[in-house]
Amino acid sequence: MTTQVPQQPEHLTLAGEFPAVEREQWRRSVEAVLRKSGALGEDGHPRAEDLLATTTYEGIAIQPLYTAEDPVPPAGLPGLAPFVRGSQPAGSALSGWDVRQRHADPDPAVTNREVLADLEHGAASVWLVTGESGLPVASLGDALNGVYLELAGVVLEPGAQFAESTRAYLELLRDNEVTPSEATGNLGLDPLGWQARTGSALDLDQAVRLAADCARSHPKLRALVADALPYHDAGGSDAEELGCSIAAGTAYLRALTEAGLDVDTACRLVEFRYAATADQFLTIAKLRAARRLWDRVSQVAGASPAHRAQHQHAVTSSAMLTRRDPWVNMLRTTLACFAAGTGGADAVTVLPFDAAIGLPDGFARRIARNTQALLLEESHLAQVIDPAGGSWYVESLTEQLARTAWSWFQEIERAGGLAAAQSSGLVADRLAATWQRRRDNIAHRRDAITGVSEFPHLAEKPVQRKPVPQAPGGGLPVLRYAQDFEELRDRSDAVLAETGHRPQLFLATLGPVAVHTGRSTFTANLFNAGGIETPAAGATAGAEEVVAAFTASGATIACLCSADKVYAERAAETIAALKAAGARRVLLAGSPKAWAEVGADGFVFAGCDALRTLTDTYRELGVSR
Repeated sequence: MTTQVPQQPEHLTLAGEFPAVEREQWRRSVEAVLRKSGALGEDGHPRAEDLLATTTYEGIAIQPLYTAEDPVPPAGLPGLAPFVRGSQPAGSALSGWDVRQRHADPDPAVTNREVLADLEHGAASVWLVTGESGLPVASLGDALNGVYLELAGVVLEPGAQFAESTRAYLELLRDNEVTPSEATGNLGLDPLGWQARTGSALDLDQAVRLAADCARSHPKLRALVADALPYHDAGGSDAEELGCSIAAGTAYLRALTEAGLDVDTACRLVEFRYAATADQFLTIAKLRAARRLWDRVSQVAGASPAHRAQHQHAVTSSAMLTRRDPWVNMLRTTLACFAAGTGGADAVTVLPFDAAIGLPDGFARRIARNTQALLLEESHLAQVIDPAGGSWYVESLTEQLARTAWSWFQEIERAGGLAAAQSSGLVADRLAATWQRRRDNIAHRRDAITGVSEFPHLAEKPVQRKPVPQAPGGGLPVLRYAQDFEELRDRSDAVLAETGHRPQLFLATLGPVAVHTGRSTFTANLFNAGGIETPAAGATAGAEEVVAAFTASGATIACLCSADKVYAERAAETIAALKAAGARRVLLAGSPKAWAEVGADGFVFAGCDALRTLTDTYRELGVSR
């Protein structure tokens, strides 16, 4: 018998054997499913796309489907204006991105040991916090002892002591006989970022003079940072972060050119710093949009095309890091690092998983380094130039984010520029409004925080670290998304330390396990997120068994958990029996509309305000802050 071997087609068309599908066919299929669920009426309203769309904090609607029909402007080519596809023609394919690790320990011996370990195990540059919130300026030489400064770039974060830090670093370069033309890194001058964090102004003219001197003496050394992290850390959206950073860059560009520098040199002196989050698509789009926005600003300023590419430093978000279950932060930073690399960042810093707790230990720093090494060396992420290019979703999101950020940038410019907009409260008010929306979504668990608001681990052993030096405040708040839930966990720990047990809420599980397990699991997850233990009755045959288990638990608050059919038959009598047995408050896991008449004092359900429910429960238990 002869087997016929199919011939290789001359041109391979992926999925070519399948019939073409039009958007309308997709819509009809989706509408059929939505009608079955009751979400869509027979009249076809609202549209399927509207029901499935989600909205970002910028107000951008994320659609469920993107196709070639979605118009976006040309993204250009890698290394060419408008630089959406990257600042270099080869992207990071030749040498990868700059792996940059942050150091803030005030002990120069510890910092030196950590810096050398980072550089010996994959880092290409170091980021040093100097001054009152980090390494003493006088100890800079000790911290960098043994570092080949002609090979490793050093990026400073000097705060108010920028002049002293600049002089100390330039003297260190001379003492180490580093050829001025070979020195790389950044002096970290950022008066506007300091104003954002502290509310106090620094001398911009002095910073510009130092930058101009740097340009003349060290042609590869950058001097200024347009740092967007203060706006991200205050709860701002990606577009707000972008708008503020472009406004900062514009202010620095104006000041440098007014001081006599040509616009090309001024552009070269500025580096932009952005937050990378676990929302990988928004991070990718943000970095691509940032390059497009800066290309437009520098083009209008008269910069030549070769100098209009934005130099980007992406840092994994500190706002997304948690103190509770900090091991999950490794997953968050991996996603953020992936997004930063895919988005075309020139340098990437992965914050260690314990950075929200204190100064990172050696293990955490090693994991942070190896996160980047794995993506570069094993996943070969940098070997693809602009991996997101051509994605209808990413290209559309990049365009929408750029337009929204540009509108915010123009608003800042109309207010007199970033310094004036910060002084007037315009920036703070805008970011505060976004934070309140974000905070509400976190409270309702629409924005889930794994290990904190979802799937908490009450028995976890706390991670202890040396405290971080106190950073100057007085400006924009420094927030973390998990902070409200973690405050409740702290209260629970205090109760445990004082009494030997945590606050409790009894799960009044009515019926067999198969009947109540869905709602009892949901309820336990919700209350555990606030540090409240949830002993349960288990399988029960009726109200008497539930009450007996409640009495034995010693709890004073209960939540009834079962199926709707059981509620219809026994909810009212069981709630009454629990109250008669001494329950000060009885909740019900289910819809408040469906079960409003059964006598429950409150309800827990998907989409409820979990934070308020937990806070009310603490108040009922008599647990103060």
